[in-house]
Amino acid sequence: MSGAASAGAAVKADAYGIGVDFAVPVLRDAGCGTFFVAHWSEVANVVAHVPGNRISVLHGPLTGEDCAYARATGARPVINSLYQVKLWLESGGGPCDLMVDTGINRLGLAPEETGDPLVARLEIDTIMSHLACADEEHPLNAKQLAAAHEIFAALPAKRRSLANSAGIALGADYAFDLTRPGISLYGGAQVPALEGAIRQVAFPEAAIIHRHVLKAGDSTGYNAQFTAKSDMEVATISIGYADGFLRCWTGKAVLRHEGAELPVLGRVSMDMVVVGVSASPQLKEGDWISIPYHLPEASALSGLSQYELLTGLSRRFAR
Repeated sequence: MSGAASAGAAVKADAYGIGVDFAVPVLRDAGCGTFFVAHWSEVANVVAHVPGNRISVLHGPLTGEDCAYARATGARPVINSLYQVKLWLESGGGPCDLMVDTGINRLGLAPEETGDPLVARLEIDTIMSHLACADEEHPLNAKQLAAAHEIFAALPAKRRSLANSAGIALGADYAFDLTRPGISLYGGAQVPALEGAIRQVAFPEAAIIHRHVLKAGDSTGYNAQFTAKSDMEVATISIGYADGFLRCWTGKAVLRHEGAELPVLGRVSMDMVVVGVSASPQLKEGDWISIPYHLPEASALSGLSQYELLTGLSRRFAR
């Protein structure tokens, strides 16, 4: 979908919760050549799998120590301000990336700052900007594209980059030389154009730790939010909000086992939920239950963004 552009990979936040040690080798072996993290603390895990000069650190350097670490590892800082321009040059300069703000107003040099004489001294590998509204039809998309064309033309760089996952779906005009997909590498599809192309990647499971019978009139869980109208078979599952299965799933989630639906009964607690297992009376303690996690559907049901669904999965999940 990136056309003639190369597709990089955002692997920040432990590859969006999937796990760098699992995701980066797969992406590398599939041909990905550029990897993006947010923090310097994320470089070490990625550099274990790819050379440092294939890693860009989006938040850029804030101290001389950051600059020294960049040179030691080979990772490229993404320069976001005139302060960072000055810091990088005074520490010795070298290859870097440059973020220019075209309308999202988070990070990046303002367009009028790109003419600063210090910027001309940078050795820019990739000049980039970031779309604010790529997941919807919004006039800011075209406005940012026009601004990017103007700014990219004025500054020498080996590569130009604008499109994130949803930006790729906006078409070839947004691809430039390098796209930067993130969520869609991990099963996320924020726009209809992606829904048919993106398959689920994360398939969380949790174990049954208790089986019992709720008698008619018995309630379960905190605040007795569910009361059985008749005798029913239930199971306690070892998953809760400490695992990233948040309280917003209360009254909404339906877990599954071999096609059978197991509705969550009562409130999600820190480490446990209770489900009805009448549809699967053969289930026993130690059996594993699937947590429906097709991201577009799970997002619509829970109210959480597809990003939060993935990055919220805790380290208690084995990857």
